Amino acid sequence: MMIVKVVYMYTPLCGTCQVASRMVDVLEQLLPNITFERQDLNYVPDKAIEWHIESVPCLLIFKHGKLVKKIYAFHSVPHVYETLRKLAE
Repeated sequence: MMIVKVVYMYTPLCGTCQVASRMVDVLEQLLPNITFERQDLNYVPDKAIEWHIESVPCLLIFKHGKLVKKIYAFHSVPHVYETLRKLAE
């Protein structure tokens, strides 16, 4: 398995982020070999600019330290799970 890290970007007052956060909780349990990190976008505005984040919630997927994919639409846990699983192969 390749080294994969997922950074979940959110803001605390975002209702959609609250739903997405629960989905990330499930994904963390299903994908123990992937490192998950959570960052409140309010505290890292420089990263929002660096990574060109358009909206929250956002999953940033890194392989070997390089940003390879952004996910804005968390359609379902199975959808995001399959995307992450494929990228981690």
